[in-house]
Amino acid sequence: MSKFEFPKSITSRPVWGTLEVRQGEYHLMIAEAEGAGAILDIATPDLMAKSHLIYIPKGTDYCARLQALNSAQFYEGPSYEASLPRIRRVLEDAHMGLQVYLTGTEGMMGQAMNEVMAVGLPHTAIQTEHRGSVARRMQCVHCKGVTEDVEVDPFVCSHCGLNLFVRDHYSRRLAAYQGVRVDAEDHGNVPEPKGIYE
Repeated sequence: MSKFEFPKSITSRPVWGTLEVRQGEYHLMIAEAEGAGAILDIATPDLMAKSHLIYIPKGTDYCARLQALNSAQFYEGPSYEASLPRIRRVLEDAHMGLQVYLTGTEGMMGQAMNEVMAVGLPHTAIQTEHRGSVARRMQCVHCKGVTEDVEVDPFVCSHCGLNLFVRDHYSRRLAAYQGVRVDAEDHGNVPEPKGIYE
């Protein structure tokens, strides 16, 4: 699965765009898994010569193709968490006019957006494109724990073990959707899990 058409939802749910080349002397590209395809779609020699590309493969095989783009700097990280120190360092050293390209899952893009905004870059400098898994990063509203890569509704919180309903309410601050106990009023009455978008 590469591109996915998200159904219409509530206002707090993020809307992801499509990457396009922007003018600028400095570019930061963060791609996760199939998000590499979005980078390959827009890559030009001039753009890549001014780009710092951070790639998180998550089991995909785009590394050689991305390295062949000859970006000014290239880093392959085993996970978003492992790549975070590098992302923060690039953002700390950022020059005026930095353009940021985020592509991959909603969870990664949301977390990376928060890092970009934390250093004071304007939201207009950030582009996003969803590619790959539609699994969600979910926060349990009861224990505040975050469960990554949730694909079914309801799901079991990985922290407190409650059965949670997958809501469309999204917290930009946490870069996570909110999960609420599905059997709060009728303990044990838990519907059969199904895919989030089924």
